[in-house]
Amino acid sequence: MLLPQEIIAKKRDGKVLKQDEIKFFVDGLVSNNFNDAQVGAMAMAIFQKGLVPQETVELTKAMMHSGEVLSWQHLDGPVIDKHSTGGVGDKVSFMLAAIVAACGGYVPMISGRGLGHTGGTADKLESIAGFNVQPNLSDFKRIVADLGVAIIAQTPDLAPADRRLYAIRDVTATVASIPLITASILSKKLAAGLDVLVMDIKMGNGAQMEDLSQAKALADSITSVSNGAGVNTQAIITDMNQVLGNTAGNALEMYETVKYLTGKLREPRLHQVVVTLAKAMLINSKLAKSDDEAQVKIDNALDSGKAAEIFAKMISALGGPTDLLEQPWRSMNKAEHIIEILSPCNGYIKAMQTRDIGFSVVGLGGGRISNDQKIDHSVGFDRILPIGTRVNRGDVIARVHASSLDSAELASKQYTDAVSFSDTPVDEAQIIY
Repeated sequence: MLLPQEIIAKKRDGKVLKQDEIKFFVDGLVSNNFNDAQVGAMAMAIFQKGLVPQETVELTKAMMHSGEVLSWQHLDGPVIDKHSTGGVGDKVSFMLAAIVAACGGYVPMISGRGLGHTGGTADKLESIAGFNVQPNLSDFKRIVADLGVAIIAQTPDLAPADRRLYAIRDVTATVASIPLITASILSKKLAAGLDVLVMDIKMGNGAQMEDLSQAKALADSITSVSNGAGVNTQAIITDMNQVLGNTAGNALEMYETVKYLTGKLREPRLHQVVVTLAKAMLINSKLAKSDDEAQVKIDNALDSGKAAEIFAKMISALGGPTDLLEQPWRSMNKAEHIIEILSPCNGYIKAMQTRDIGFSVVGLGGGRISNDQKIDHSVGFDRILPIGTRVNRGDVIARVHASSLDSAELASKQYTDAVSFSDTPVDEAQIIY
């Protein structure tokens, strides 16, 4: 008979686990035969010693089959999804899913919660009063069929083994492991029954992968496992050396999403990432034959208002308001205190310690320090100026939204400490690597 401590010891010593040992661990995640301490120890052993490719494949498959696997035979178009490895201010999923649905794709997006310093798509949606991120699977499937898109949190039925492992990795400093990231992402995505997956691998000081070699290693791991499992998968490496868009924080990012979809504000770097990923999704799913055709379809989806309309219908279909686009703040909470963060000098914004800004949002209450923590959806930063902007001393470089004046002042100082300045112009940052 297998014992949890034997399997932990085997991986701790760098040995290769057999298929039945990996399955025993995954079954133990669901049945609680592995307690939290043992799961944390196993995650740390994998973090320290890694997995060989075959172990990663077996872990992914076992986690995928730990719950229900969806099938979409009745749909008349391709089933497509995108997944980001996470960053600060990354609200791409909302615009992207609506655009692709407006172009004829079906996007059953099962999203994650905040992990470490990175914000979670599901947490952002929960900023909206009434929105249900965990509908039953039949409602999820019906909304995808009707509207072309539903964005929900991981349900208890899909990859339940990952759900538990994910929560424990978040609080045991074992997030940035390529095999664990690969298995976590793909167990959910493969269980969702996809035809096509596009991965947004974030790279930089606000991402799990801080340099290009790490990002490429993760891209290789995910594409080889996913393509091997029969899902047409492409990875695109994008920048996370600064906050993406001009907001970081749950409700603030939903507000930026509304402004983007209604055409009131499309921050250029955010727009470039959205369009690049949308093109890949349309071309890989054969909804567009070329880059140019994909661009025309994307522009149409945005300019006609169709993407915005689909997003609004999805929000109300999942229990949210019917007027999010017209009155976003009617169904989201605003922070008690908003203070301006001023430039300490004349010059150009040279760099941002993006991870520190992400942790500042967590510190304000906008993320989790323990995995059962309640989130304050109203807090964060907005009006964030990008790298390369010329500023004068006293100019507003961002605003902090907080529940108390003390936490606002602390976050303001943390933000200023995370930004550096240059006397001379700064090259525009690369967005797509």
